[in-house]
Amino acid sequence: MFRVLFFFSFIILLFSCKTDLNNNLTQKQQIVEEFNSTELALLKSGDTTSPFRVLKITDLKDSLLLRKQSRKVVFNEKDSLLKFFSQRLVATVQDSSSLGVGIAAPQVGFLKNIICVQRFDKESAPFEVYYNPEITQYSKKTQPCKEGCLSIPGRMDTLTIRSYAILLEYNDIKGAHKYEMVEDFTAVIFQHEIDHLKGVLYTDYLHEKAHAEGKKHEHKK
Repeated sequence: MFRVLFFFSFIILLFSCKTDLNNNLTQKQQIVEEFNSTELALLKSGDTTSPFRVLKITDLKDSLLLRKQSRKVVFNEKDSLLKFFSQRLVATVQDSSSLGVGIAAPQVGFLKNIICVQRFDKESAPFEVYYNPEITQYSKKTQPCKEGCLSIPGRMDTLTIRSYAILLEYNDIKGAHKYEMVEDFTAVIFQHEIDHLKGVLYTDYLHEKAHAEGKKHEHKK
């Protein structure tokens, strides 16, 4: 009888250990999916008030990273790294060496679908962070707007292709799905920053326009 009880106790303990091991592996996998080893090292290089270095197109390695597609954010309620990253992202865009109105995660070396936008359409124009943002509708009405980019130093250009209003869908810090209509200059910022998540820079539109105009000129000849 004692041997039988011992055997069953051993089996229960074995399965319990296996379950704990699987849970630990799952948690580790979630963390790896959220931030890879390179990103983790960069993330932990400072505190919540420490700005990241902003990547520039004038540096070849930076430029290659800026052209890559970002990946979807994986939410893990037990891990605070996402909040920590968000605080450092806000600190970066507000830093005296940057002073931008928006920034995207790829601009600081993280290929993640995260952006920070200054909401000029809200009282006190706060900086807010958005996860997995996507524009699902664009107004036909466009607006000319002067744009610059923290990753393209010393340059400002006027674009005429930005929609005046957009329907924005995104996740909040807890992963809840949200959507809202955004208009005017704030809509431009969202369009600019979401482009970064696709590896697109605002100057690409200028090149496309120049190419199209060149084609028209050749056709007239």
